Amino acid sequence: MGEISCSNGISQANGADAKNVALTGYRKSCWYEEEIEENLRWSFALNSILHTGETRYQDIALLDTKPFGKALVIDGKLQSAEVDEFIYHESLVHPALLHHPNPKTIFIMGGGEGSTAREILRHKTVEKVVMCDIDEEVVEFCKSYLVVNKEAFSDPRLELVINDARAELESRKESYDVIIGDLADPIEGGPCYKLYTKSFYEFVVKPRLNPEGIFVTQAGPAGIFSHTEVFSCIYNTLRQVFKCGCCALFSSYSFFC
Repeated sequence: MGEISCSNGISQANGADAKNVALTGYRKSCWYEEEIEENLRWSFALNSILHTGETRYQDIALLDTKPFGKALVIDGKLQSAEVDEFIYHESLVHPALLHHPNPKTIFIMGGGEGSTAREILRHKTVEKVVMCDIDEEVVEFCKSYLVVNKEAFSDPRLELVINDARAELESRKESYDVIIGDLADPIEGGPCYKLYTKSFYEFVVKPRLNPEGIFVTQAGPAGIFSHTEVFSCIYNTLRQVFKCGCCALFSSYSFFC
């Protein structure tokens, strides 16, 4: 989990313990730290703590970091940073949409910050994007603070739905050219855990893909040691359902069709 550490030695958690700690604002020597894998941590100097809060599903924080600009942290894990988030989101979206012969309809599972929708809407063939995120407060938070995605949220091709992605896909009759999973890691008991199972891929996702349809999901870190955390499990599960697929380690996502 990530922590905010200040010069007076106070350590303020953003994860499960965040509700028990009141962040008192900006101090010159504040740092954000997060464990990447065993014996390895990264830390960023902060200009300020812009916002912290707790929704029904998760804890959120927006930090102004010195090296990477605004950074979104959910449940104590860094989700994206202003300076380099495009690397992850471009890699998640564009290979699949360029591989598909004519992508018109796209379904995003999660993606509450709007960056995945932003990249999808760059494609002129796209006629409709359904973005389904379970946490309305996170979506509204990102709409307010992440100016870079303002145009995406106001694009008429975007349909924003607040619901569990599984329930939404099960209730819809239409199918899609591309389905993208821009979700948090499958932590047991978390809101996304059931969206990484074999039964979900086989009986919910696959039937909602058009012929030549493509499914893409983020798959967690894929380092030499960290791949055992979630990446290997997700990749091996997908291989049991889809006939072909590949993974990209630079963005830790899996691409299947």
